[in-house]
Amino acid sequence: MLGYKGPAQPSPLLGDALNAGYYYLEVRCLGCDTHQTVALDIVRRPKTTLVHELERYMRCNQCSERQGRPYKRSHLVALRTNKISASEPASVWWPGER
Repeated sequence: MLGYKGPAQPSPLLGDALNAGYYYLEVRCLGCDTHQTVALDIVRRPKTTLVHELERYMRCNQCSERQGRPYKRSHLVALRTNKISASEPASVWWPGER
């Protein structure tokens, strides 16, 4: 997704991403600019679901608490092999991106 500087489409199937070792999906909130990782092995969707279709279900917790309702302003960033941590920081966006 980062390499082509564009949308997450086309994307692999959920099952294919897990089999390739990508267990996490990095998501960026466009409202508060936070990066979070979502574990793909606990997603309650069929393994034949395309990864980019998960974007419509992503909700930011911080923005939702401020709005008082489920609030969607997320953007898929990258598939990851591990979670975001101090040793593995969030993915770097290309200059000029949103």
